[in-house]
Formats: sequence, C-alpha cells, structure tokens
Amino acid sequence: MNRKLNTVLFILGATVCNIVVTVASFLLLLTIYLKFIMHSLPETAQAWSFPLIFIASIAIAFVVYRYALKYLLTKIEIEKYFDPIFVRKNSRKK
Repeated sequence: MNRKLNTVLFILGATVCNIVVTVASFLLLLTIYLKFIMHSLPETAQAWSFPLIFIASIAIAFVVYRYALKYLLTKIEIEKYFDPIFVRKNSRKK
C-alpha cells in the first residue's frame, strides 16, 4: 500500500473508533445516570442531564482519542508510513 492510502485508511479508522468510543461512553454514562442518579434529582434538574451526558461523552472520547493517538505515534514512524494531509506550497517564485 502507498502512503496516501495509509493516510486515508488511518483517518477513516480513527473516525470510526472515535464515534464508537463516543457512543460507548454515552451509553455508559446514561446507564449510570438512569440506575443511580435520576431518582434522587428534582424534575427540573433531570432536563439538563441528557445534554450534559452528551457533552461529557464527547469530552471522554476526545481524551481517549488523544491518549491513543499519542501512544500510537510513539510506536509508528509517521514519515515512513503516512503522507502529509496539508502540504505547504511556496507562492514566491524567484
């Protein structure tokens, strides 16, 4: 496989993993909320819980993705296997 294909596959795989982690953390936080917390809150506070759970699951997925990427970058030589996504082009011509 060439470097461009490796880059595209990595981006697609990372996106799918990030979505899976987001959904899993949302379901985990929702389950914890429904079993343990919901019954002890007043009704007005219950309305705010679902947006907060959603935001928290996105934050958890961001942190997990960041640590996983940092770990992966220590194991793989990026320049060897991946092509840069954005290439700087010099607009000055001599």
